[in-house]
Amino acid sequence: MGSYLAGLQTTRGWRLLQRLALVGSIALLGACGQDEAPAEAARPVLVVHPGGPNGANLSAFAGEIRAREESPLSFRVGGNLVRRLVDAGDAVKRGDVLAELDPGDLRLQAQAAQAQLNAAEAELARASADLARYATLANQQLVSRSALDAQNAAHAAAAGQVRAARAQLDVARNQAGYTQLRAPRDGVIATRSAEAGQTVAAGQPIFTLAGASGREVAIALPESRIREFSVGQPVLVELWSAPGKRMPGTIREISAAADPQARTYAARVALAGDAAQAVELGQSARVYVPGKTNTSILRVPLSALQRNAGGGTAVWRVAADNTVHLVAVRAGPFSEDSVPVTGNLATDAWIVAAGGHLLREGQNVQPVDRENRPVAANASAKVR
Repeated sequence: MGSYLAGLQTTRGWRLLQRLALVGSIALLGACGQDEAPAEAARPVLVVHPGGPNGANLSAFAGEIRAREESPLSFRVGGNLVRRLVDAGDAVKRGDVLAELDPGDLRLQAQAAQAQLNAAEAELARASADLARYATLANQQLVSRSALDAQNAAHAAAAGQVRAARAQLDVARNQAGYTQLRAPRDGVIATRSAEAGQTVAAGQPIFTLAGASGREVAIALPESRIREFSVGQPVLVELWSAPGKRMPGTIREISAAADPQARTYAARVALAGDAAQAVELGQSARVYVPGKTNTSILRVPLSALQRNAGGGTAVWRVAADNTVHLVAVRAGPFSEDSVPVTGNLATDAWIVAAGGHLLREGQNVQPVDRENRPVAANASAKVR
């Protein structure tokens, strides 16, 4: 009996060992069948320097190349437009005939004025002869003094009629000459507003002449920042067709009143030197206005602002090891696309300009610039 129990215990122990070995083998196989978790890939992020590209504190405004002198050209008299000699884009010289009206009616008016002048001159000649006769008779005391005075008055009236008729003839001749629209200066026809066969009124614009004296950039300055700009302030002008090439210029004039609808102030930027000859009318441009240098106040894009855990304002700063860290800042008044901030930021720091809501503290990122080119985080870009 004892040997039976011993054999039974031995059998149970052996089975227990078998089960434990089986469970261990299954666990080992399961562990071998699982792959290691892949490392998280670095997230690409758009980064910029505080204060604008390359750390420059610039404000950018869209503009258009315009002529410094733009003149709407019109006839001084109304009539039927019979000929149009130029079109938009044509270069003209001072005195060139641009368009003509039908001169028929005005020529007839000039002829009528000439006839009135001839009649008035004939009446003056008769009054002069009568005055001479009455003067002789008065010396002989054959006519009264009052009769001589009447002849003097008639002669003066006839002379006045001659002067009036001559002035009317000059006006009629001038109006006949106004049927030709001539260029007041050298330039380029910017726009055309009428066509041959059309009846136009006096003063109705027919062409717009862009003078050849210079080129400027027309921009609009925001009402909220108008105190930051002044006449003579230096700026940089960049054409959309030539990115990266910036030409010097100055603010030549700023409107005294804001536009009632857009609430912006119209301004003109004069191009300096050869830059005025390197642009064409109507080209799109961007005007960069340098801001005042301030080491404690920087500007960042509006899209760079984030909320930190305490509900305050912060930005993501890229460290030297390409990890992001939330830096608390204090934001100033918003502008169109940027905001001034103060806080623990340096001008050479890289901050995340877009997609910050998808990041977390210490996350590994791949910083790129606006041209989608990888950038290396500057080890010296530390907090101040």
